[in-house]
Amino acid sequence: MKLLIKQRVFSWTDTYDVYDELENPKYFVRAEFLALGHQIHVYDQNRREVGAIRQKLFSLLPVFEVEMDGNTVGSVEKKFSFFLPRYEVDYMGWRVEGDFLGWDYDVYGGCSAVAHISKQLFHWGDTYVIDFENPQDELACLLLVIAIDAANCTGNG
Repeated sequence: MKLLIKQRVFSWTDTYDVYDELENPKYFVRAEFLALGHQIHVYDQNRREVGAIRQKLFSLLPVFEVEMDGNTVGSVEKKFSFFLPRYEVDYMGWRVEGDFLGWDYDVYGGCSAVAHISKQLFHWGDTYVIDFENPQDELACLLLVIAIDAANCTGNG
């Protein structure tokens, strides 16, 4: 199964439309315009908020808490490094490996692959693909990818 994340080109905030593999609308992602730290909300097709990513304030390096249906399910913390971005992911027992800036990384749960994230080239605006096996992991994978993207976009570290 796949989700396509398409960034809206002409928007004041980080705004994404998320589609299934048949390009049917699935989710809508919007960052708050005037907020302390990143505050990103994920809505389903009925415009019901199903998840959020909130940057914790007062931390040396960026930390993002991930909420699903109002409950905190994990966090992504950017770690100090000189060259390539590094993250500490405390999220559903998953680990993440790969090239975060190049949008080519994998998510693992134990020894099993949960998802592969990649960037599609030659599109108007950025388009990312989340390829996952278990339909129950769909929203969790989407929230994790958005949290990692938010950490990539912060200037600290």
